[in-house]
Amino acid sequence: MKIVKPPATLQNFGNTTIFLGGSIEMGKAQDWQNDIIESCHGLPITFWNPRRDDWDSSWKQDPTPGTNFHGQVTWELDAQEKADLCVYYFDPETQSPITLLEVGLFKDKNVVVCCPEGFWRKGNIDITCQRYDVPMVKSLTDLILYIKRFVK
Repeated sequence: MKIVKPPATLQNFGNTTIFLGGSIEMGKAQDWQNDIIESCHGLPITFWNPRRDDWDSSWKQDPTPGTNFHGQVTWELDAQEKADLCVYYFDPETQSPITLLEVGLFKDKNVVVCCPEGFWRKGNIDITCQRYDVPMVKSLTDLILYIKRFVK
């Protein structure tokens, strides 16, 4: 198992590549990515985890190439385009507007969504996933099981 975070170059090391998209909102969302990674220890997976260790919330939303913000967004889009599986988790304590966008953008790839009760736009997620045949699971535990089945 390997873990790649931005700004490191996306690599897959010959494993199944999984993008861990979803709630981050530093300080609000639990570190659910780490929970998944720990539960999948030993499996042939390369996790592309956008939860950047050196994230700075003062970065301006500057789309200029070469800025940290541009690099982060480009890294995430590239990872989602290349991943074997995109996983999206909506933490009920967050709003996750970027994740809402990403599910819409990448709905035609191998995607699985976990949107527990209590997420402020759960109805929108449920209807969209149903319409576009996007698999959904109810809990982080179910999400981990889905990933393990996908890899095997």
